[in-house]
Amino acid sequence: MIFGIGIDLAKTSRFEKWVKNPEILRRFFNEKEILDFPANGSNSAGLEKNRISAACQHYAARFAAKEAFSKALGTGIVFDLRDVFVVSGSNGKPELFVKDSAAEIFRQNCPEFERAKIFLSMSHEKEFVVSEVIIEI
Repeated sequence: MIFGIGIDLAKTSRFEKWVKNPEILRRFFNEKEILDFPANGSNSAGLEKNRISAACQHYAARFAAKEAFSKALGTGIVFDLRDVFVVSGSNGKPELFVKDSAAEIFRQNCPEFERAKIFLSMSHEKEFVVSEVIIEI
């Protein structure tokens, strides 16, 4: 049975300032989501622009996943955003994990928390990303 569905759309350009500021990234993203390369690590302007664009898509999709999870749960964002994070599985499929404050809110609001499964789909097309979360119990 479906407990909740959430979807969120984000404009990637909104994240350019975030990509260039590691402090902002550490405030909103789990260490497992933070990219290994700095956005300004290239000498080529074209490559630099591509890296920033790719990083914006990466972070926008993950932020949208956090928003979509909060909507599927029906609570809005009432947890530390770093406690909801996306990790790519070995086959590249994105998986959403919750821990600490988010897991506690999940436990309080989902009647069958122990059996719940979280499904995540993310997509991006340069200017926009979309993330959808389905919670099944």
